[in-house]
Amino acid sequence: MRKINKIIVHCTATPEGRDVSVDDIRIWHAQRGFTDIGYHYVVLLDGTIADGRPIELSGAHTVGHNHDSIGVAYVGGMSKDMKRAKDTRNESQKNSLATLLKSLVIQFPNVQIFGHRDFAQKDCPSFDAKTEYKII
Repeated sequence: MRKINKIIVHCTATPEGRDVSVDDIRIWHAQRGFTDIGYHYVVLLDGTIADGRPIELSGAHTVGHNHDSIGVAYVGGMSKDMKRAKDTRNESQKNSLATLLKSLVIQFPNVQIFGHRDFAQKDCPSFDAKTEYKII
């Protein structure tokens, strides 16, 4: 197993309320030249936690940080009109994301949780994950 130091939270940068599956994201990432979906987990609109790339493999989600991190994305992150970043997480997604992160922290006790925006000039995941999850 590779050494995991970080969990990096993302959004799919899709409009609020739009249903997106792991297979949809896999296709988008393949179109960008990735060998598989870049995220290890995806939190769907109904709160389901879907598996993406196996955590034993480096992700393709944050340039320079894939080798020692787990990428987690929630579906959403943009306003309905796609004109601005927006925290679109519903209660099911918030609960599932927190549950997943807690589970990963137990599995990898020395990890730190970040948002993609902590490593790139992006709004992703459309909220301050580092602050919100600092107590986990």
